[in-house]
Amino acid sequence: MIAFLKGFIEEISEDTLQLDVQNVGYNIRITTSCAASLSGEKGIVKIYTYMSVKEDGVGLFGFLTKNELEIFKKCISVNGIGPKAAMSILSTMDADTLRFAILSGDAKAISKAPGVGSKMAERLILELKDKLPADDSYFDMEAKAYASQTSLEGAQTQEAVAALVSLGYNQTEARKAIQSVVGAENMDSGEILRLALKQLY
Repeated sequence: MIAFLKGFIEEISEDTLQLDVQNVGYNIRITTSCAASLSGEKGIVKIYTYMSVKEDGVGLFGFLTKNELEIFKKCISVNGIGPKAAMSILSTMDADTLRFAILSGDAKAISKAPGVGSKMAERLILELKDKLPADDSYFDMEAKAYASQTSLEGAQTQEAVAALVSLGYNQTEARKAIQSVVGAENMDSGEILRLALKQLY
């Protein structure tokens, strides 16, 4: 098993990285967010990898952090979710946002990933919600706050959430943006929306 590779970027596309490791070229499947982060990068880069071995071939998948690699491995442990679907999800949201969505049961956010329907998203949540490690307690606390906030927030905040959702943002994105608005409880929905949109841009 290849734990990581360290080398020079030979070529990069939207979903593939060709890495030169001591004059040996490795084709590594990456997420679109990883490709964006590596765009224009010079010098040596370190990529954490997962090797998928199947009857139809061998694939090497790469990530910039161990955090991304670990959540990727958790995703593909779910029945019916392969590396392609997991990479699609991680191209749509980062590892921490995905954990947050799983713990808060936000299937709608996860199903926005290309090729991932609502049933697959719900299966992912069902199988992983109770399997996140103990050191994810921070995300657990965040998710509980997220889940309970609807009953505590004022009508103006709920209106702002609904407005953001109508603009195409998912519930997770909308609530996180609004939670970052200081003093939202004393503002009208229009002001909350304006400041929340600043957080999203």
